[in-house]
Amino acid sequence: MKLSICTISFRHHLHSLDQIAHWAQANSFQGIELWGIHAKNLADEPHYGADWLNAYGLETSMISDYLPLEVSECDLLTETKKLSQLAKHWGTKKIRTFVGKKGSAQTTKRERDKLVEKLHLICEFLYAEGQSVLVETHPNTLADNLASTIQLLEETNHPALRINFDVLHVWESGINPIEAMNQLGPYVSHFHFKNIASRSQLDVFSPNNVYAAAGSRKGMVPLFEGAVSYQDFLEELIPTMDVNASLEWFGPNVKEVLVKDRKQIHAIMESLKVRGN
Repeated sequence: MKLSICTISFRHHLHSLDQIAHWAQANSFQGIELWGIHAKNLADEPHYGADWLNAYGLETSMISDYLPLEVSECDLLTETKKLSQLAKHWGTKKIRTFVGKKGSAQTTKRERDKLVEKLHLICEFLYAEGQSVLVETHPNTLADNLASTIQLLEETNHPALRINFDVLHVWESGINPIEAMNQLGPYVSHFHFKNIASRSQLDVFSPNNVYAAAGSRKGMVPLFEGAVSYQDFLEELIPTMDVNASLEWFGPNVKEVLVKDRKQIHAIMESLKVRGN
């Protein structure tokens, strides 16, 4: 398994990317998932990139952004090209995005058809560049439940379309993540791992709250202390595929929580090795 930290976890901290990379290396992570706005803001400092990060023994696992599918095709392609170039500079083939700004049940067929058309356009461009677009499983998007996510894959019908499997949000939709993986597994290229104390507190992850410096963090808990059973999920997942995942922590005590979660995941991996022998 390759584990990454997310630069979004440090969005309200006065840490340089140098400090974050040094810390990630010292604490046995393999990669960094770069928030799109961070990648864009670093574009004027080209010495930061794949070679620089590789010197720490790290790789860029993914650039996580929000491609504007609601704009014209011309404007969308302009943004996609910029993001593609940034991904190349950072040495990753994976670009994460959301599809739509409301739930699948609230999206009309005409709206859905337009979103699929735009998504296919992105796929065509990125495929030619040897890259993929990863649609995240997330509330208030077309990938807010298993059936709609599978439908989206079928409608777009393109090899450049992949899934960023957010375990918590799949669980939030009402399905067991293990069951969802049984169906989505062949399309999954990355995972987001995070947890919540109880289902009643899921609103803490709504964008208006989670990105706000003064937003509530109540209910955000370390990976193995929440309502989603990551022990069960990882024991099922790890033996079946090469896992690339990011610890997506939005709460306080960032470094302490990330190290704790990484160590517990490592312990599960070691336990599975022993059982395998």
